[in-house]
Amino acid sequence: MPQNEHIELHRKRHGYRLDYFERKRKKEAREPHERAEKARKLRGLKAKIANKERFKEKVQMKKTIRMHEMRNVKQKAGEAGGSGEKPVFLLDREEQNMSKILSNTVKQKRAEKAGKWQVPLPKVRTVSDAEAFRVVKSGKTKRK
Repeated sequence: MPQNEHIELHRKRHGYRLDYFERKRKKEAREPHERAEKARKLRGLKAKIANKERFKEKVQMKKTIRMHEMRNVKQKAGEAGGSGEKPVFLLDREEQNMSKILSNTVKQKRAEKAGKWQVPLPKVRTVSDAEAFRVVKSGKTKRK
């Protein structure tokens, strides 16, 4: 077993804490407020660097939103190509092609940024009466 997988192994064996998902959701909800407060407090070169990073994120988000809007737009075959001119005998053809060039990671990031959150519910199995009310023997010799 690799030495750096002890956390994953513990979660696999014992699961998450009972309040893990709620705490994670609240922490993610607080994150924009904390970033805004930090942006207000920063001065000088650090402020420039932080603003540059935020600007990059906004540009990336605008690009992904534009890609999502263009995903279902039908384009004529000539418009999608762009630079090359079509011969005369191909001009009357009305070939339609769907521009679906999005990968799963872009879709996932878009869904995260857009705020389409689903609250994960931990799976709880039902406990039978026999299992709930049986006598549990504990300890080393199992007498008690």
